[in-house]
Amino acid sequence: MFEIDYEIFKEIAAFIRKTFNQPEGFIALHEPRFTGNEKKYLAECIDTTFVSSVGKFVDRFEEMIAAYTGVSKAVACVNGTNALHLALLLIGVEREDEVITQSLTFIAIANAISYRGAYPVFLDVDCETMGLSPAAVEEWLMKNAEMRGDQCYNKQTGRRIKACVPMHTFGHPVRLDELVALCHRYHIELVEDAAESLGSFYKERHTGTFGKVGALSFNGNKTITTGGGGMLLCNDLALAKHAKHLTTQAKLPHAWEFVHDHIGYNYRMPNINAALGCAQMERLKEIIENKRELAHLYAKFFHQIGVQIFIEPQNCRSNYWLNVLILKNKNERDVFLNLTNNEEVMTRPVWCPIHKLPMFATCQTDHLTNTQWFEERVVNIPSSARV
Repeated sequence: MFEIDYEIFKEIAAFIRKTFNQPEGFIALHEPRFTGNEKKYLAECIDTTFVSSVGKFVDRFEEMIAAYTGVSKAVACVNGTNALHLALLLIGVEREDEVITQSLTFIAIANAISYRGAYPVFLDVDCETMGLSPAAVEEWLMKNAEMRGDQCYNKQTGRRIKACVPMHTFGHPVRLDELVALCHRYHIELVEDAAESLGSFYKERHTGTFGKVGALSFNGNKTITTGGGGMLLCNDLALAKHAKHLTTQAKLPHAWEFVHDHIGYNYRMPNINAALGCAQMERLKEIIENKRELAHLYAKFFHQIGVQIFIEPQNCRSNYWLNVLILKNKNERDVFLNLTNNEEVMTRPVWCPIHKLPMFATCQTDHLTNTQWFEERVVNIPSSARV
């Protein structure tokens, strides 16, 4: 039976405290840093009374994100889940369609697929990225897909396979070239769940920009935050304009009349949230560099003590949103979680794979070998920027 080295776990907790220069008290997994113009911009919102969905900070935040990621247009939303929902709508996912995604992910994407009345198909992840495996997607499509004209259908269910949604797990980009090629071959739309990967690049191109639409999140625990918030990344200006229209209840512009031409959504980001985002974006480069420095310190330390840490995939530059340890088995993982959290050093396991949740238990899957392997071994450790 494998023997657990409790002293190494205590050494890890002590190193984390030293690295964050916090000898006592609670150390969060990932918390925001407000050391720029956040208070100044929030005060401006309050002084001008523009705290809701109208105001200059929303436009400015969208422009800053578009410039940083390299897309033609970014559209702010109230959160990342809304952004995913709208992305699926924009690329044409309809009721009874199927959407390929990964089971090892946060539940937001499965919920967004369900909001469209569609069905998720959960496939395995790569060992090198922890994100959706192109090999798994290709194997599943070769077995289950058939083309009917220019549309892809599932031979087993008869449903249209409309989209593929990989997620860049903990900020590490998936193998996008291969997924883009597969989607093109099978006439499937690619939507990137880039909620965790602001500041991550695949072959020098920002994540979230490889398909028609990508989605970001600015939740309180993300690399930068707006408190709550999300963003659509679009290279098609007409599609982005339509997205903006839908987020504002599809109201036609008029000085006083209320006329709407689509079923719309109240997905507008308030100006007061965007103000936070603008201040955070001003410091994004510094934050990313700091987080990558932390990842380097962790990698050096864990290599010395013989504990496996996850590093960025080849051809990628990751934001290292959350640093990842790969422990030997579930028992060691659980002991580590218990010890570190009792020491007030916050650690957590990876999410419960979505196919195991009751509302998605009947969904199609493949073997999910790597998914289950990671579930038993992955632990996130404190990863806040130290600035």
